[in-house]
Amino acid sequence: MNRFAPIATRLSVAASFLLLTLVATGCSRFSDSGSLSLWGIILLVLDVLALIDVFRQPWTTGKKILWLAIIWFMPFLGLILYYLISGRGKSNL
Repeated sequence: MNRFAPIATRLSVAASFLLLTLVATGCSRFSDSGSLSLWGIILLVLDVLALIDVFRQPWTTGKKILWLAIIWFMPFLGLILYYLISGRGKSNL
């Protein structure tokens, strides 16, 4: 049972970040008519996938926090940078 404790902790942190991402970035994805734009939905989904992928990498905590901050504060540019230069390897989950 103890081997599932780290996974449960990571999942709760990931869920918190996902909720914060939806709340913080959802408002900027609205079009003039008040509906969600297609581009906003696509960017939000790709950002969430990148955040999940950061948690799955076998990196140090500092590198994970750095990439989370880059993706969080620069959603479009951070996403491009992450997939181009992050040096992603095989995930450990």
